[in-house]
Amino acid sequence: MQVQRATIAKIIAVVFVFNLIVMGGGAWLAYQSAPPIPDEVVGPDGDTIVTGQEIRDGKKAFQKDGLMNHGSILGNGAYYGQDYTADTLDLKVQHMRDYYAQKRHDSAYEALESDEQAAVADVVERDLDGEYGGGPIEYSAAEAYAHEQVRQEYVERYHEGDHERGVPVDMIDSEEAARQFADFALWTAWFSHTDRPDGDHSYTNDWPFQPGAGNDATAAAMTWSVIAMVLLVAGAGFGVWLYKSISLPEPSAKGISVPEPGDVKVFPSQRAALRFVPVAAGLFLAQVLLGGLLAHFYIERAGFFGVEEIFGVHILQLLPFAIAKTWHIDLGILWIAATWLGAGLFLPPLLTGHEPDRQSTYVNGLLAAIVVVVVGGLGGIWLGSKGYIDGGLWWILGNEGLEYLEVGKLWQFGILAGFLIWAVLSVRGLKPLLDREPSYGLAHMILYAGGSIALLFTAGFLFTPDTNIAVTEFWRWWVVHMWVEGAFEFFIVAIIGLTLVSMNLLKRRSAEKAVMLQALLVMSTGVIGVSHHYWWIGMPDIWVPIGSVFSTLELIPLVFILYEALSQYRAMTGAGESFPYRLPFMFIIASGVWNFVGAGVLGFFINLPLINYYEHGTYLTVGHAHAAMFGAFGFLALGMVTYMLQIAIEPDRWDGTWLRYAFWCWNVGLALMVFVSVLPVGFLQLEAIFTGSYAAGRSLPFYNQPLVQTLFWARLPGDTLMVLGTVIYAADIVRKRFVLRETAEDPDVDDVAVAKGVLDDD
Repeated sequence: MQVQRATIAKIIAVVFVFNLIVMGGGAWLAYQSAPPIPDEVVGPDGDTIVTGQEIRDGKKAFQKDGLMNHGSILGNGAYYGQDYTADTLDLKVQHMRDYYAQKRHDSAYEALESDEQAAVADVVERDLDGEYGGGPIEYSAAEAYAHEQVRQEYVERYHEGDHERGVPVDMIDSEEAARQFADFALWTAWFSHTDRPDGDHSYTNDWPFQPGAGNDATAAAMTWSVIAMVLLVAGAGFGVWLYKSISLPEPSAKGISVPEPGDVKVFPSQRAALRFVPVAAGLFLAQVLLGGLLAHFYIERAGFFGVEEIFGVHILQLLPFAIAKTWHIDLGILWIAATWLGAGLFLPPLLTGHEPDRQSTYVNGLLAAIVVVVVGGLGGIWLGSKGYIDGGLWWILGNEGLEYLEVGKLWQFGILAGFLIWAVLSVRGLKPLLDREPSYGLAHMILYAGGSIALLFTAGFLFTPDTNIAVTEFWRWWVVHMWVEGAFEFFIVAIIGLTLVSMNLLKRRSAEKAVMLQALLVMSTGVIGVSHHYWWIGMPDIWVPIGSVFSTLELIPLVFILYEALSQYRAMTGAGESFPYRLPFMFIIASGVWNFVGAGVLGFFINLPLINYYEHGTYLTVGHAHAAMFGAFGFLALGMVTYMLQIAIEPDRWDGTWLRYAFWCWNVGLALMVFVSVLPVGFLQLEAIFTGSYAAGRSLPFYNQPLVQTLFWARLPGDTLMVLGTVIYAADIVRKRFVLRETAEDPDVDDVAVAKGVLDDD
């Protein structure tokens, strides 16, 4: 059947409104159903053990000192240290058992006979199996004892330092703040084992897995995992039917003239847009070098190949894991975003032959602003986490301390302003197309995709360090997940469509229809699909069925994107040796393949509720994240760089040899890292958690096992290839800066080989 572009546009509008209604209702539920922060926690004698303000201050210490990028809270964060929720729950169970063992048998719990241990364990489980009815939290004597023991341990670990765990001295700069952090973590442990009012499971759906506290997977996790598998089969069948039923012209190089790079004049604004490339390459190189350091920290937690013995310098104190991890994540986002911004400003003149007045000046200004934001944000992270920004400004100027949103609010605002400026410059560059096409045209789609990135980023401004952690996580995942599964995927299909049109491989109207259909599928699944992140963080259990359904359906658009990549590959090979853009196409195809593998296959697997209950926050997530983030978005960014450079360099001086070397280093390195090291560690963690407890799979003894350490060392070849590929790439970018073509002084539409055909394609 034939589907008109206007029809798809109307359906997209309906889906967009539906998403807003569902997620708006979810926001209301988040505030209504978040775990309560009590005015106080009291012991059996009525004495105050901890106040609500101390819990809130503990959350501030958690963010200010970068603890989310050392360990995790409610399963979210870094996997190097413990998950603080699971760790404090595990310690609470242990100390309560010791308390009752001493009380009843005058002996340590481990020294008791098995029947005595069972009796004590049963008392502890019944102690923790309660429902909150409002007012102060009332501790038993055993809970009060355990709370104080955990406080002392957290002071010793996170204030005094524990190099064996990779914790630097004064990670939390005062004993009082460390005690408050323990209070905050223990509060998350409390609502993980305490039933909701009139409910039969806890605020976190009985996560984390801790049999001693009565926490085990709920029936809903099993039921909706089965339903998700049924939906996967049904969704695959629907996808096949949809692609067979809807007529969408495939890319084809037959019978058309693909413009040679030398036939295309370079505009001043395009030359300015190219300056984003070396900046992004420098950020990329810094990111992979930090990634290598982070991987080594899992093996040698307080050193780096003996450097501390040779030079007397403790790298753990100079560059703790938490800061290195923060920079690693932020640099990954920044170099990809900078490359995309540059590509988004480079492509419009190819399609329009239009150079707005002073466009190159404004593009240079945007780049300068981005550099300021990057330097300020990364510097603020170090200054803030080291305690140099005190008072109420630490989360404004320094580090907000939440994974993917680490930089202070001022720098986040700078990033948002950068996206908005980019949108304005894109409108100026695309104006001839925007004036001629309908509101659902290809140029509009690019702006919608970029605008959605900026729009979703505003969710990061809807909370402060005083906000309940469950509500904080609700909004944080709006930014993180909806960027990746919604806006970024939308941007991918839009920019690939724009690139195919600029290569003359696809008519503009055909590209519009394909982009709109895929955007519809991405929006239909990826936005509400964020709800699988709400299962264990204290949100209502209504998200379990919703998250199961939409997370499963997220695989469908990724299959379509892979299908499109293969179609593009056939178009490229059909063009024969004369096709000049084979190298950029290699990157675009790799992006589609890794997107399917990382986001699709590995993402679907870990998002089944029953698996996610045990897997959440393990190395299986690391494999998914690396394959999806670099594999999908990184390769697309690098492909766009290759395309931009091939057009901007003198044809007789173009040499793609180094880029090909880098391409294969990255692909082989990523495959080795994910499939030889990261995923095997994740499966071992899954087994350790399933047979013990969640805390056991995230513990130091687990990581120190000989087999796990061997698998960490097995990551070295893959990491080395990743670093080597990036060094080759960065060096190639530097040498190519010296062979760029001169820009046209006064270009017009006839100077761009594809522009006239695009503008006439009505």
